[in-house]
Amino acid sequence: MSEPKTVILASLPAGKEQTLRVVPMPADANFTGDIFGGWVMSHVDVAGSIPATRLACGRVATVAVNSFVFKQPVLVGDVVSFYAEVVKVGRTSITVGVEVYAQRNPVKEECVKVTEAILTYVAVDSNGKPRVVSVQQ
Repeated sequence: MSEPKTVILASLPAGKEQTLRVVPMPADANFTGDIFGGWVMSHVDVAGSIPATRLACGRVATVAVNSFVFKQPVLVGDVVSFYAEVVKVGRTSITVGVEVYAQRNPVKEECVKVTEAILTYVAVDSNGKPRVVSVQQ
């Protein structure tokens, strides 16, 4: 298997709304200094739930991780930015795409796309039962 190609960007993507931004700490890393994949996945889920909750006008629950690709490692001290956008709305479900970028090396800043994922959420009522999503709400 070949190593993933690192693509260094000049800056974060223009024209997209940043949903979440966070800096991982040493406690979030394994012994080699890479941030745990589960840490990244957790933040992707939070970022994806924000536009889903807004669209659903209420509570949502994650029902599927349709795809999740780690392109590059996240390192301690990276400024990690999450961009989430709704890609599909069903009767009770909302599918969200999330892209994750790391800004690193403050002396000569680099921006690297580290992860991309697609998650599906379902709108739920106060009893945790699926409810209809209406984009007219």
